[in-house]
Amino acid sequence: MTAVDETSAGGVVINIARDKVVLIGRLDRRGRLLWSLPKGHIEEGETPEQTAVREVGEETGIVGEIIRPLGTIDYWFVAERRRIHKTVHHYLMEERGGDLSDEDVEVTEVDWVALDELEDRLAYADERRLVRKALELLEVTRGKQDLPVEADGG
Repeated sequence: MTAVDETSAGGVVINIARDKVVLIGRLDRRGRLLWSLPKGHIEEGETPEQTAVREVGEETGIVGEIIRPLGTIDYWFVAERRRIHKTVHHYLMEERGGDLSDEDVEVTEVDWVALDELEDRLAYADERRLVRKALELLEVTRGKQDLPVEADGG
């Protein structure tokens, strides 16, 4: 069996005002709807960041802006008589516009999911870990914004 490397990029896209993250649902081979983060293949000449923004838009209809990198997931699977090693670069992104759309042929459903429902909804453990990291980063950011500014000279 031939081994192949593939690289993709995607993101955890949050609507901060509503405390929700956009997820995509795809049917697996058994017909089960599995929820995951939007992502896709890096095209020639694209950076992972450009791919993440493009793929989020194509798969969800949402325009996202990258806040920061979240990390990389890699895994192996078999498809079309090939053993594929996939690496996916993920970014924390903030929604900047667009409307939910499941028009992408690879996507069955798209939904905004409340932060406290993500653990139960996401199908893959590695993506659940990334979302936890994203939420921790957001809490730190919010904490810094909420801190009172101390006056000089005390």
